[in-house]
Amino acid sequence: MTRANRPNPIRSARPAVTADLMKQTGLDEARLAELVHCFYAKIRADAVLGPIFAERITDWAPHLERMVAFWSSVALMTGQYHGTPVPKHSSLPVTKGDFERWLTLFAQAARETCPPVGADHVIERAERIARALHIAVEEAQSAPGAVPILR
Repeated sequence: MTRANRPNPIRSARPAVTADLMKQTGLDEARLAELVHCFYAKIRADAVLGPIFAERITDWAPHLERMVAFWSSVALMTGQYHGTPVPKHSSLPVTKGDFERWLTLFAQAARETCPPVGADHVIERAERIARALHIAVEEAQSAPGAVPILR
């Protein structure tokens, strides 16, 4: 096998776990990058969610790169993402309906870009993330300045 045909090894804090998840789900860095780019293209084109993101993100390249690292960590347990998503999202002016729309677009992107098992894998994780962020947003909106408590 030539170097050009050899799969790129994935960077992971837990290589054995990551390799097992990749085998089980059919996901890898390239597939996750495709998912992230497809999803955010849908977000940017969405009449409801697009303006929310456009007000906050002007340079999309670093955001997309960060989101690929995030989904690599979430889906493949690579440990590539080092951030704090709850505080960044808790002050957003979003509703339960916005989170439902986010999940709908994410599921569409996952089904379009991932094998079925991989799509199920990331969709299940996205649902958990959306619940946690929705709780944080609700708490922030009901008690501005309070630290969100995730149940």
